[in-house]
Amino acid sequence: MPKEYRTISEVAGPLVLIRGVDDVAYNELGEIELRNGEKKRCRVLEVNGTDVLVQLFESSTGINLSDSKVRFLGKQMELGVSEDMLGRVFDGLGRPVDGGAPIIPEKRMDVNGTPMNPAARLYPQEFIQTGVSAIDGLNTLVRGQKLPIFSASGLPHAELAAQIARQAKVRGSDDKFAVVFAAMGITFEESDYFVKSFKETGAIDRTVMFTNLANDPAIERIATPKMAMTAAEYLAFDRGMHVLVIMTDITNYADALREVSAARKEVPARRGYPGYMYTDLASIYERAGRQYEKNGSITLIPILSMPEDDKTHPIPDLTGYITEGQIILSRELYRKGITPPIDVLPSLSRLKDKGIGEGKTRADHSNTMNQLFSAYARGKECKELMVILGEAALTDIDKLYAKFAEAFEQEYVSQGNYTDRSIEETLDAGWKLLSILPRSELKRISDEFLDLYYIEK
Repeated sequence: MPKEYRTISEVAGPLVLIRGVDDVAYNELGEIELRNGEKKRCRVLEVNGTDVLVQLFESSTGINLSDSKVRFLGKQMELGVSEDMLGRVFDGLGRPVDGGAPIIPEKRMDVNGTPMNPAARLYPQEFIQTGVSAIDGLNTLVRGQKLPIFSASGLPHAELAAQIARQAKVRGSDDKFAVVFAAMGITFEESDYFVKSFKETGAIDRTVMFTNLANDPAIERIATPKMAMTAAEYLAFDRGMHVLVIMTDITNYADALREVSAARKEVPARRGYPGYMYTDLASIYERAGRQYEKNGSITLIPILSMPEDDKTHPIPDLTGYITEGQIILSRELYRKGITPPIDVLPSLSRLKDKGIGEGKTRADHSNTMNQLFSAYARGKECKELMVILGEAALTDIDKLYAKFAEAFEQEYVSQGNYTDRSIEETLDAGWKLLSILPRSELKRISDEFLDLYYIEK
């Protein structure tokens, strides 16, 4: 029987200080029993001699300093895992919230995980088809990659997240594909949208959902991504599945981290966030990847809304350092009615070259990708000149580039939230647009592909 302590000396928000405690470790779970028998879960944040600071998973209402009892459980936070998790919805602490029975676990896993040995990592190199042309064609997602989506408040990142979760697949593979979806600090309406969206399309059957609502405690928000990565590690490395983990919104997670850090009176760093935020984010992101001699993989798409649309804000800034690129959503494109409003020029997938080409997508993919980038960049410049100097100041070829840029946004980038394009459809759409330009302008494509795919006007 765990030893009981009645030595609570201070309660400050989600933090409780207990004195005279012995033999307790960092991150160990505990429970506080109130006078009426109600129990509140907590975990150890700090040990200073015999003084222990714990963090509550719920509100501190009702805790009486003299009557409440504290027990430490001798274990860290764990998640009971099994394949029965697929098709289920859990809260941020891994408890079912879909009205179904609790999971009978095959095993229990520490949610903090263990770091993946860098020498055991396999290089990501297999194409994942999301069905979204702006990603598949120009900023390709590769199995085992970490590719964040940088959004802003009011932009439809939730719809894009749901679309990728519904449509994503590894082509040419018979291995099982699963999605782990973690939502942090979202409203009930958003949570309901995700659940309904997955149920309507049948995607729920291959999805494990963790939802932490905006009115749930901050500490639960901090646990949510760890729960999701633990479920993903089980499905990928114990069950050999290809797992796509989508997390939204990392900004809410970082704000919860800041809230707890402020409650602990830690010295703040940039914008009030704790100095260890880089390490904390890395401890989540770096759990994704592939391992030697294991079929499964974890591919991660964290979604974060940039405060004030600022790419240099600490959250997107640090995320960009840890991950392999970024997909950026544009407010300007959103105003023009482009869905999804992906701004392809500042977006980047650092591993895209590894997942495209003969045997993966199509031999002409690399050439057409480079040509589309080049033509769209010049087309945007021509459109800006047209605004300043008027159409008469442009040459005939400049007018063609401006026409190309407009068609590119309307036909290639904008495809709606329910269109699932195969990579062949995406590449063919690219060739149709490139045919707006004279063949002599397509200097980044080899003649063999021009002979095969270029459509003479």
